[in-house]
Amino acid sequence: MKKLIALIILGCSIQIQGQNLEKEYSAIESKVIEWRHWFHQNPELSNREFKTAEKIADHLKSLGIEVETGVAHTGVVGLLKGNKPGKVIALRADIDALPVTERNDLPFKSNVTSEFRGEKVGAMHACGHDTHTAILMGVAEILSKHKDKIKGTIKFIFQPAEEGPPPGEEGGALLMVKEGVLENPSVDAIFGLHINSQTPVGVIRYKPEGTMAAAQSFVINVKGKQSHGSQPWAGIDPILISAKIIDGLQTIISRETKLTEEAAVITVGKIKSGVRFNIIPESAEMIGTIRTLDYDMKEKLNKRMVEMVSDIAKAYGGEATCIIKDATDITYNDPDLVEQMLPTMQSVAGTKNVQLQKAVTGAEDFSYFQREVPGFFFFLGGMTPGNTESFPHHTPDFLIDDAGMLLGVKTLTQMSLDFLNKK
Repeated sequence: MKKLIALIILGCSIQIQGQNLEKEYSAIESKVIEWRHWFHQNPELSNREFKTAEKIADHLKSLGIEVETGVAHTGVVGLLKGNKPGKVIALRADIDALPVTERNDLPFKSNVTSEFRGEKVGAMHACGHDTHTAILMGVAEILSKHKDKIKGTIKFIFQPAEEGPPPGEEGGALLMVKEGVLENPSVDAIFGLHINSQTPVGVIRYKPEGTMAAAQSFVINVKGKQSHGSQPWAGIDPILISAKIIDGLQTIISRETKLTEEAAVITVGKIKSGVRFNIIPESAEMIGTIRTLDYDMKEKLNKRMVEMVSDIAKAYGGEATCIIKDATDITYNDPDLVEQMLPTMQSVAGTKNVQLQKAVTGAEDFSYFQREVPGFFFFLGGMTPGNTESFPHHTPDFLIDDAGMLLGVKTLTQMSLDFLNKK
């Protein structure tokens, strides 16, 4: 009976606290939308987020939060210490845009142009990072007013270059970790979210363990022997060899990979060879991506690709090498942390709106934070309910409903309070 009374009292205290915060959530929503529109109109590419970082830092400073700038080039880190000692939690938002020319007809449409790999390009928040930034700014504002409710410390990590740093530069989560963003004070757990244009507003989706794939890039160089196009027998055709390699790589997926356990992908995204219609060239180059959700599977795929590329080329009289580089690690949600925070998510969004999903083969460099500390990364609905047409991320027509952001603010705020205040 005493336990029942205690639970009732605890439930009442949480409800009262929730009611108090509901007023603040209602008040903050218009600000979050306004911030998001500003970021959307002023997108900046990876490692070049100067104005973005300045706006974030100014906001955090106005809240009395301790601020560090210039982290991993353009990142911003805010430190909010509660009135009582305790654990340390990190909340992360990515802040960079993509080299995409926007095709939407929004009042806050991006008309910005920038430079990407030496070319003039449009710039657009075509993956929702503008919403992530605005959401975390809202969370910071609410929590800064409730230091008395915080038992411990919260780090607000605004991360640049999630889409990858420019060639020849370091950046993103990997560089932030390298520079010690998870230390001084040491972080006990980290949370992050990603808005999704094909998930309805009001819905949260999650998966314990491997939730997003490790991404790797590969470069295959094929060496043949040049000859006249009318005399293929006088040369060794690197284009033919490339075609056979592409075909062979797909058998690694379809015939050698246990796809009932986890998904895997090998994609050749570009082939470059030859200069003229009647010349069999000397060489060819292919580049592409590998996606895996299991470390053993990743190792086996890498090994087989290197073997197969070389063997196929040799079978046709040529030579070939395959060089594989890591881009991101597996986005791995700590099962215990997911179990601990699931009741919080359900209480905020409603049980039916918190949905278990299958893993996706997209990638996130949030994974580098999770490699160091337990982390939980989830997906937030950004599609207008009932919408019959939604556009994928990284496209000119990508669109997010502003109404989806408030749930992100509520969820990250309450997850922070519940994690820190749990005995």
